[in-house]
This record gives sequence, C-alpha cells and structure tokens, in this order.
Amino acid sequence: MAEVYAGFSEYTDAQVGRIIDYLEESGQLDNTLIIYCADNGASGEGSPNGSVNEGKFFNGYPDEIKENLALLDKLGGPDTYGHYPTGWAVAFSTPFRMFKRYTYHGGSCDPLVISWPKGIKARGEVRSQYHHVTDIVPTILDCCGVTMPDTVNGVKQNPLVGVSMRYTFDDAKAPTRRVTQYYEMLGNRAIWHKGWKAVTEHGPFSGRGNFDKDRWQLFNTDVDRAEAHDLAEQNPEKVKELVALWFEEAEKYNVLPLIDYSIEKDIQKILDLEYHIPVTPSGTYKFYPGTLAIPERSTPNVHGVSYKILADVELTKDSKGVIFAQGSRFGGHALFIKDGKVTYVYNFLGIPPEQRISGAAPSSGKHVIGVEFTKKRMGQYNESHGPLKLYVDDKVVGESEIRTMTGHFSLCGEGLCIGYDSGDAVSSEYRANPKFTGGTIVKVVFDVADDAYVDIERHMAAAMARD
Repeated sequence: MAEVYAGFSEYTDAQVGRIIDYLEESGQLDNTLIIYCADNGASGEGSPNGSVNEGKFFNGYPDEIKENLALLDKLGGPDTYGHYPTGWAVAFSTPFRMFKRYTYHGGSCDPLVISWPKGIKARGEVRSQYHHVTDIVPTILDCCGVTMPDTVNGVKQNPLVGVSMRYTFDDAKAPTRRVTQYYEMLGNRAIWHKGWKAVTEHGPFSGRGNFDKDRWQLFNTDVDRAEAHDLAEQNPEKVKELVALWFEEAEKYNVLPLIDYSIEKDIQKILDLEYHIPVTPSGTYKFYPGTLAIPERSTPNVHGVSYKILADVELTKDSKGVIFAQGSRFGGHALFIKDGKVTYVYNFLGIPPEQRISGAAPSSGKHVIGVEFTKKRMGQYNESHGPLKLYVDDKVVGESEIRTMTGHFSLCGEGLCIGYDSGDAVSSEYRANPKFTGGTIVKVVFDVADDAYVDIERHMAAAMARD
C-alpha cells in the first residue's frame, strides 16, 4: 500500500514535469514562479490495516486484513481505492510527531519548493525560516510587483495575514519575518512564536469541554524540530505566555468560541455544521436529464433512511442505458435498462457481490419505474438493512433484502446523474454503455417523506468510528 502511494507520487511528479518541459520549450520557464507544496501531514485515515476502499472510512465500516490480502495483486489498479495503514502515516511524517488532524509538526509541516530562475540567484539550496501557507499569496504579489487592493468591485477586502517569503530567496541566513502562527484542528491547538511552540491535544467530539484543563506541551523548534523534548515543566512561564498568545490570535482570527460537542448529546448541532440541503416540506426532490452531475451534499440524503425513487419515462423497444446513477464502483446505486431487463443495483462499498434486483422491462410507452427501500434494522456498523421492491408502474417486478451505506457514496465527485453515469460506473453491468438511449426520461423523483428523520446518532457515530 505504501508502494502504491509512492508510485502515484512519482507519477504525479512526472506529470508536473511535463508542465515544466512545456514551459522550458516555450521559453517561459525562466520568468515563471513555481510554488510546489503538499497540503498537510501524512494521512491517518487508513486504519491499522490499511484500506482497499477509503470509502469505508467515511462510512465507519472496518477494513479486514483478510480482504486486503485478497486484493494484494490489485493494489493500485481500478479495483482498489487504496490507503496506506496508520503506521505508514507515522513513518511518512518522520521525524515529526503524529500526522494529519494533529497540530504537531507531523500534522502541518510540509515540503515547499519554489523555483523562479529569473528572480532567484540561488540554486538547489534549503531555507529554514518559519513560514505558513498564508504567506504564499503575499509572496506571489511581491514577486509580481502587485499590491493587494483595499477593495474589489466595491467590496472591502480583508487584509492579508501573511508575509512575503521573497526575502529568503537570496539570503539563507535572514531572520524569519513570520513571528507568530496559531493552529486549531478539532480542538487540538498549537501556537508557534519566535522559535517556541506550545501544543495541546483535545479528543474531538468528546463533549467533555474543559479546554482550560488541557495539558500544554512546550518545544523549542529552533533546536528540536521533531518536537521530541517537552520543556513545559522546566518553563511554566513560557507555557503561560504562549497559551495567552494563542487566545489572542484565536480571537483575532475568529477561532473562538471553542466548541466540543458530544456525539451522544449534540449530534444535530454537529450535523447542522455540515453543508446540506433541507428536506422539502413534501419530502420529495425532482431531477431532470441534461444536467451535470449533482454533488452529493446537494442531493437528498438516502443514507440511513427509507426512500423511494421513481422515474417518469417514455420507452421504445430500443430503450437501454442508465436512468440514474450516483456513486462509483466503490459505493453507489443506479437504475438502468439492459438486455430487456430493468435493474436496480446497490453497490455496498464495492464489496461483492453487487446487490441487484431485476425484472422485465416494460413495453413501449409511458411508464413509471422505481424502487422502494424500507429500513427495518441497523447492522453492526450502522448500515441499514431492509427489503427493496422494484416497481414497473404499480406492479412489483423484483424484491430482495439489501443493506445500504451510512455515510457517503463519495468523498468528492461522482454525483447524481440523470440519464448517464458521469465517471466510474456504479455497476460492472453497464461499463460499456452508460448513457440512456432509445427513449425519454421526463424526470426522476426522490422521496424520503416517510423517513425524513435521520438516525443522526448512529450516522455520526459511524462517521467518527475510525477517527
């Protein structure tokens, strides 16, 4: 799994290299400012066993080592959506502590490469001044000789909070002009100030509050970038100074108030923080063909609830293809016509076999084709179980017990499509012919009115189960 990650990183570098080659061939490289940076520390979402489908993490579903080993020869291919184990996250962050989601250097310290042949005399050198991601835009403006405007189209702009890094380009020993930087992530906090850094951990969504009782660690990052030696006991006054400074910065940049919701008591408040569309008074949503894929957060939530999906169609003897699809081979559902049959498939986290319910496709003319899922019980990992009926007009043409996902079909991309499947196919049954042809899709209606209540406690527990 780590080799796959390394291989993809190498592939990414090669594609960036193609851009560099073009700039060089076209004579633009010397006066192009290139800034190349990672986004955060190594990711810890892979669980101790690693994952062959990261979608499991976002649904609170475990990865089993037996399943992972069975797909060993397929890692890095189209049948896996891989993530290396947590141990590799620690290794990849070496020598820093921890990884993404933490406010140690392991969660926030990244390599940054800057190239500008015409503007930087130095070549292949390393700089050790302390800087933050908010310094990138000021650096670009400085190099371009552009001043940040006070207003844009009549709208007053917030002042830039960063400082330009240009002074470091040809002066390796220049003292850093970044003096202070605060951090906060899920209640974990840190403050860096003139070489000293204070860090505290706070378990996310514990509901315990008591932020004032968190223990702060202290590091001198000028000599201990790995944050290996906690100096808090030897320097209690420095800790107090930095904690007070953290609160000053937090107030200045709208971090306060600190919130520590409880999964058991405050689930609705937590979910309200996520972007979502409200349930309509009727509980129904109508979608039409000819649109782009609709992002999942902008579609009705069919996770953990009972639902109906009805397609108003006009068919011919040649009708075939996808009526609607949402998700991918790693989790999703779709309704399609193929070989004289109408099929609804629910792909549960890419775990075979696909759950398929089929019946004879109706004759030419106007019809309503749809499905009805009734949630009866929750499984061990908060997945919903219950019967699903496939309808053609008012007749049940297929029925089967299925299980549905709790969290999300897709972290990003792979939205709801009407009349086609935009990206990775939900089902292996129609990879060669995803578009609907030989008829007309008037509209597709999603109905969650009978179960507008979402089992929010289980939903959030699943989302946080592997954090």
